[in-house]
Amino acid sequence: MPTPTKGPRLGGGPAHEKMILANLASQLFEHGRITTTETKAKRVRPLAEKMITFAKKGDLASRRRVMTVIRSKGVVHTLFTEIGPRFAQRDGGYTRIT
Repeated sequence: MPTPTKGPRLGGGPAHEKMILANLASQLFEHGRITTTETKAKRVRPLAEKMITFAKKGDLASRRRVMTVIRSKGVVHTLFTEIGPRFAQRDGGYTRIT
């Protein structure tokens, strides 16, 4: 039996929720901003911040860990070469919901 997630359900099963969050994070890193519901934004924010923290480390293990969530190599490359170094001096709070 799958472990229940914290926060509101996004519809479908646990695998569907995981894919929704992964796709939202991927689009956020690709385009810089996304338009979505407030509930989905609140659910994707912790995932996106964890991925940025991995990108700040920049090692191979971190890259492989990010690739388990974000399947696009181009987006992962952008995350590690542009987004990670941009937030190198910040200790969190990389995203903002408006």
